[in-house]
Amino acid sequence: MSSILTNNSAMVALETLRGINRNLETVQSEISTGKKVASAKDNAAIWAISTTMSTDVESFKQISDSLNLGSSTVGVARKAAEQVTSLVQDVKSLIVSAQEENVDRAKIQTDIDAKVSQIESIVGAAQFNGLNLVDGSSSADVSILSSLDRSSGGSVSASYIDITRQDLSITNTGSAATFGSTAVTDTTIIDNGGTAAGTSDTLTTGNSQDITIASVADGYSYRVTLDDSATANTLGQRTFEYVASATDSANSVAANLANQMQTFLDATGDSNYTVSYADDVVTVDNDSGQTLTITAASANDGTAGVSSGGLGNLASVDVTTDAGATSALTSIESLLDTAIDAAASFGSAQNRISDQSEFVSTLIDSLTSGIGGLTDSDIEAASAKLQALQVQQQLGVQALSIANSAPQSLLSLFR
Repeated sequence: MSSILTNNSAMVALETLRGINRNLETVQSEISTGKKVASAKDNAAIWAISTTMSTDVESFKQISDSLNLGSSTVGVARKAAEQVTSLVQDVKSLIVSAQEENVDRAKIQTDIDAKVSQIESIVGAAQFNGLNLVDGSSSADVSILSSLDRSSGGSVSASYIDITRQDLSITNTGSAATFGSTAVTDTTIIDNGGTAAGTSDTLTTGNSQDITIASVADGYSYRVTLDDSATANTLGQRTFEYVASATDSANSVAANLANQMQTFLDATGDSNYTVSYADDVVTVDNDSGQTLTITAASANDGTAGVSSGGLGNLASVDVTTDAGATSALTSIESLLDTAIDAAASFGSAQNRISDQSEFVSTLIDSLTSGIGGLTDSDIEAASAKLQALQVQQQLGVQALSIANSAPQSLLSLFR
């Protein structure tokens, strides 16, 4: 049945053309924007996921800047610590040269003072954007934003890399120990191989002598003098002292005295004597072929020294006397360890920041690629589809034209 009121063919052709035009509009939008999901109406779920990921990418770009700033700050501190370590090594060399008695110790002291002043200058200038990690002004860790961690539930938490400050300051000085003025001339504080404190004893070649720390209390003072000046004279006369604090034990006192003596022997290259300790006993071995005189003295009213922070003990180094040179030789090792540990710590921290920065850069690339996979158009496919739809559009227009002309044929029935 034909009708002049309802043209079903035209209606079908029109609906088909509308569908083709809608698809053509979608493909043209993909090509012009480069995205298959450009807004929430294109695909709400994909749009929401990609938008969240895009905000994370922008956040990680800021984190990358934070890591670069942190790396620069730590890098300045590391370079300063390395330079300070080199200068402390120079000071050690000067202290070792001052152990000889026939050198101009005043000139050596002048060189040491210059090195110490240079260390102080480096530490004071080692700041980046106002933050100094080596001047001892604070002991609080410095936190560098390193990541944003998103859980499966959608919650976000920040992660940090904590940088430990290192104190390389010279100005944070302590106080020197004061040897007691009231001598104790028995064996209640120090036992010199069975003889009373203050009594000299001789140690012949091939033999050893034990010096026992008999009692320890705050302010107890211990002194050991080694003297071979009357025979071999390789050692001369050297005195080693320690004043105990309230936290010391017999073992720690013995360890300190033994370390002082052996450090001196190692620095001067003297292999005629060796010193060791076990528990509360210091043992001196004589391999020189000559006689060594050992004097152990004690007192009970000294004042223990207060340790300085950082490299503060460098300020009190004085090699102009035998006692000062010997004391400096003992303290310089711990100061050198402090500088080395600081440089190593900053080096490790900078490596960690560098690794994290590289990871964040890779993560940004991966997230960006993932977002593109979700939202970007396949231009090759879109181009092919555009061509097909344009042909379909032309055919649809032609089909609609034919359908619209169909009622005209009914006029012939009325002629």
